[in-house]
Amino acid sequence: MAAIRKKLVIVGDDECGKTCLLIVFSKDQFPDFYVPTVFENYVADIEVDGKQVELALWDTAGQEDYHRLRPLSYPDTNVVLMCFSIVTPESLESVQDKWTPEVKHFCPNVPIILIGNKKDLRNDERVRRELTKKKQEEKK
Repeated sequence: MAAIRKKLVIVGDDECGKTCLLIVFSKDQFPDFYVPTVFENYVADIEVDGKQVELALWDTAGQEDYHRLRPLSYPDTNVVLMCFSIVTPESLESVQDKWTPEVKHFCPNVPIILIGNKKDLRNDERVRRELTKKKQEEKK
């Protein structure tokens, strides 16, 4: 019996953890270094309710320079992972201001799952100092 094929597209600001999430999910390994994505595909074979599913994972570029390429990823999408970094407040703002309108335009009836990445950095002292400094600068 052939596997069921489904397509997942992941979106979010650059450096919010999209590629890392897909690599960990599909290859069960954490990448050693950051490489900005333009367009990447991965495949994960999973089992859902006793059925084999071939899940095509479409990684998209978060950088504004690639906003014209991203729509090419959307046709035939079954689910969208919309990501933000919990240590970058601007990436959460982008979910509302940029990513939700874009996804709803190109994938109007597709389920969206919101993912907060980089939880491992939540208590990182360096990150906390940077966020505190940024918050103080915003008040000026």
